[in-house]
Amino acid sequence: MKKLKMKKISNHISYKEATNSNYAKQFGIENKPSAEHIKNMEKLAEAVFEPLRKWVGKPIKVNSMYRSEALNRGIGGSSVSSHLTGNAIDLTNMGGKSNKEMLHYIIENLDYDQVISEYPIDGEPQWIHVSYKNKKDNRKQALEIKRKGKYYTYTGCKKC
Repeated sequence: MKKLKMKKISNHISYKEATNSNYAKQFGIENKPSAEHIKNMEKLAEAVFEPLRKWVGKPIKVNSMYRSEALNRGIGGSSVSSHLTGNAIDLTNMGGKSNKEMLHYIIENLDYDQVISEYPIDGEPQWIHVSYKNKKDNRKQALEIKRKGKYYTYTGCKKC
């Protein structure tokens, strides 16, 4: 029996991993990117994920990459989220480097549109959000998001 080749977004990100969502499965929401979304995901992986993965030297967990409008709405995501176009990825360390170390590496070494230190505890992000458009349009914006009660605040992140 011949094995089916699994679709890949990049060397270390499978299509399944890039589109996986427990919420979508639970509520029967389709989370299928278009060809244009996939191209964006591939550019993001090439520019940010793969160089970061090489530096870390171990697997990095992809929490979220592409989100359909229905999925994004269901989880309460921003209506202008870069996840909707396949231009964003949320990452968590798996033991190679800390989230904070990965955040600093991205800020100091990679091209990106936006990087966000998500809900840090004692300076350590719970996860990292990174978006990538293209070299010309990337803003190189580094932010930190914190939550207090029902309020969220974004601040600049020079030395998160």
